[in-house]
Amino acid sequence: MSFRLVVTEWRKGDKAMEHYSSSPTGGCLSGRISGVCISMAQLLEGARKLGWVLLNAFLRFIFVFINNCVAIPSYCLYCILLQPLRIMDSRYFWLIEGIMFKWMLAMVSLWGWVAGYTVMEWGDDVRPLSEEEAMVIVNHQATGDVCTLMMCLQDKGTVVRKMMWLMDHVFKYTNFGLVSLIHGDFFIRQGKAYRDKQLIYLKDHLDRYYRSRDRKWIVLFPEGGFLRKRRETSQAFAKKNSLPPLTHVTLPRLGATQVILKTLGPQQENGSLGKEASTVHPSQSGSKPKGLQWVVDVTIAYPKARPMDIQTWIFGYRPPTVTHVHYRVYPIKEVPVETKPLTDWLYQRFVEKEDLLAHFYETGRYSLLAFSLFFSLFSFWSLSLYF
Repeated sequence: MSFRLVVTEWRKGDKAMEHYSSSPTGGCLSGRISGVCISMAQLLEGARKLGWVLLNAFLRFIFVFINNCVAIPSYCLYCILLQPLRIMDSRYFWLIEGIMFKWMLAMVSLWGWVAGYTVMEWGDDVRPLSEEEAMVIVNHQATGDVCTLMMCLQDKGTVVRKMMWLMDHVFKYTNFGLVSLIHGDFFIRQGKAYRDKQLIYLKDHLDRYYRSRDRKWIVLFPEGGFLRKRRETSQAFAKKNSLPPLTHVTLPRLGATQVILKTLGPQQENGSLGKEASTVHPSQSGSKPKGLQWVVDVTIAYPKARPMDIQTWIFGYRPPTVTHVHYRVYPIKEVPVETKPLTDWLYQRFVEKEDLLAHFYETGRYSLLAFSLFFSLFSFWSLSLYF
């Protein structure tokens, strides 16, 4: 009896609900209930996605942490154990150190690759320059610029293991700082109070370590800081001195660039850069003259002008992204070394970068054709192990 009573009452309730729903007020309430259900479903879906992002970020952090705990001490330990070789024949020591250094940078590239961060390259092919000495000037938007360069230069022959970096002194205190110190990179302090002394230290560093460690490429960021931090100051300076207003880059600073050119460039008796420097691409000539022979102008662009930082590479919370890198090569004989002409030359390069980036953000392309497609898994592993 009780079972039938329950069923009967449920049916009555069902009919009552149908009757209630058929009224204008009941229909409104039913619509509200549906809207609440949809909102709840969207909220749950958003929570699920957020949970996955947080879990993925946590797992990636654990992986990167373990990766660093193993790789960095191993690099340092091998460098200590190989000190006798450094005494007997430093060339072989720096050869082995360079190979390990390239593996370290390949490790950082892997963090980005597994998150779907790839690179598309445009402009001049710089691979034939891998055994020539070159100065590389790059626009600077965020800490991810360094990671991007680590990735896209992996397949450029011996460039990565024979390159020297100029970076902000803050990087000295990061997990990678000790590796860079051993490799011989230079950490530069920003600000007027340090500027003159830092340039003296830079020249001394180049004299002591660049050629003795068989370095070929030297990488610097002439803007002297991130775009978001320097843009306002740069635009005010440009307005005061009747220079072109720049939005996507800032006006470069001269100091470090001039020191590098004067210290590492081919010299003539009058102290100017050697005009005998080759203008023939290395693929067409077997000659390898001493001193800097090329300036490689690198422009990095991120989709929608949203730069990536090192945290993005570590935690991988941004969707898969293609970063676009443009190269343009100049023979060293085209680069002036005296203050006024060099300043004009550098400014012109960054005005060109501004135009390149403006075109890219408008069209999504640098030009009609990219010479190198996405950084692939095969090229990553096979070429990162290339000696």
